[in-house]
Amino acid sequence: MEQFILFGDSITQQSASQAKGFGWTPALQDTYIRRLDVVNRGFSGYNTTQALSVLDRVLPTPEQGRIRLMTIFLGANDARLPNTPGFSQTVDLEQYKKNMTDIVNHPKLQAHKPQLILLTPPPIEERKALAHDQSNGINVMRRTASNTAKYAEAVRQIGQEFGIPVLDVWAAFMKEAGWKEGEPLPGSSEIEQNKALADMLHDGLHLNPEGYEIIYRELMKLITEKLPEHAPDNMPYVLPSWDDATAWK
Repeated sequence: MEQFILFGDSITQQSASQAKGFGWTPALQDTYIRRLDVVNRGFSGYNTTQALSVLDRVLPTPEQGRIRLMTIFLGANDARLPNTPGFSQTVDLEQYKKNMTDIVNHPKLQAHKPQLILLTPPPIEERKALAHDQSNGINVMRRTASNTAKYAEAVRQIGQEFGIPVLDVWAAFMKEAGWKEGEPLPGSSEIEQNKALADMLHDGLHLNPEGYEIIYRELMKLITEKLPEHAPDNMPYVLPSWDDATAWK
């Protein structure tokens, strides 16, 4: 089987769980069953510096298994504000861009000639993120809606530079929240809480099933419209159906 690798941080790692309901990873595994092996390579807490450092260890060689599709979903941790309590995850914007570029161009990854899809980090809901941190004894805002938006824009720029499709998670969530360009950002603690956005993020950072359903829906739309050769309906089973008389002769 060729592989569809989901590479990212805790938002990818937790997408394998169905404890709260819909999970992005099992949904993709079902969609691509018998066509591609969908492999979750999410690493909770990782920023792009850490992700880049382990990339060589988590990818197969082309001889071990070919990567056909791969999502790169990083930035939520890089966008943490600097000099805030806890082990530092912050990666400044320019270094983040360099790290993402180095991931995209990594020789072991490029050896597969895969179809890459970049995902922007989702928005932040500041009130819920702060409340979650306060429950762990941290009374300082560590993430803001405006700063995360800058990292989402960086992913768009990288996608444009390298001609890689971008699943704009940030924009998809903002659309669901009813936001329009020029308005204050939903998720900011300076305005009234946006219920739609709050419902997508259970702790202000990580996704509820509603959020994962949006990602799954938008990803399949992107693949169907822009990468149709990788759409499941256009990919035959790797092994024949049980009742394929010609194949079993």
